[in-house]
Amino acid sequence: MIPVLDWHQNAADPAGFAAALGQACRDTGFFLITNHPLPMALVQELFAQADAFFAQPDVAKAPLSIANNPHNRGWAAVGSERLDETSGQVDQKQAFNVGFDLAVDDPRVLAGEPFRGVNVWPDLPGFRDTALQYYDAALAFGVALHRAFEVDLGLDPGFFAPHFTAPMATLRMLSYPPAQGLADEIGAGAHTDYGSITLLMTDDAPGLQVRPRGGHWTDVPHVPGAFVVNIGDCLMRWSNNTYVSTPHRVLAPPRARRSIAFFLDPNPDSLIAALPGTGAPAFAPILAADYLRMRLTATYDSKDPT
Repeated sequence: MIPVLDWHQNAADPAGFAAALGQACRDTGFFLITNHPLPMALVQELFAQADAFFAQPDVAKAPLSIANNPHNRGWAAVGSERLDETSGQVDQKQAFNVGFDLAVDDPRVLAGEPFRGVNVWPDLPGFRDTALQYYDAALAFGVALHRAFEVDLGLDPGFFAPHFTAPMATLRMLSYPPAQGLADEIGAGAHTDYGSITLLMTDDAPGLQVRPRGGHWTDVPHVPGAFVVNIGDCLMRWSNNTYVSTPHRVLAPPRARRSIAFFLDPNPDSLIAALPGTGAPAFAPILAADYLRMRLTATYDSKDPT
């Protein structure tokens, strides 16, 4: 059972909301949130922009290929990723990544800091502005959710805030073609997400499944307008296994499927170490940039995203 939480409760009863949120993070690591602050008009506009981009022929998208970008930005072609590192299944999806937006002359870009590149953009009217507006709104919501995590985990107010001032967050638009009926066909292979949390907006096409610890693959229900939120491996590590990062996958859908994922990773220089009050550390401390690099390298084989 995937819990459904109402964001309005956070304003009316923040302690009650934090308790329900914390229980979901401990039990399934997956939950839905209704009445979130992102305008649905913005969501629909980004879906429309993504549709326009993905509808272009591959030759038009190729100059923006993520394979040629060292900063995890741009277009990922169908068949270019393998999220399930054990089965060998190749993902049948295409995607477009947008990162934390920096100018070409930003000192962090010039210094070659990890995950500090510039975004690449298609020549489509409104695409850049819509994507950045969505990015900013999703980031603000993700930071607000971390304030509820602070309440649940007994942390000082504002504990997480310094770690998300210039995060390695990625906005990813995704397009899944309809299933072809081929053996071992998969939209996105079984995996856990890498970062702190993921905010996922989907259309009504089925396919997303989760596998709770000790359980079986379960369909994630579609609640119109709701975010599907899940804990990533970074926050599981940070919380010293208090929160769980749950395997999930996308089956090859019966019809074309679209989604918008916002992967919220901390700042590159954030030290991910066991949070206060969580007991003896289960993991060695690691910089957020080093952890993300390690995980992305496994997804893209020999590609070294920095």
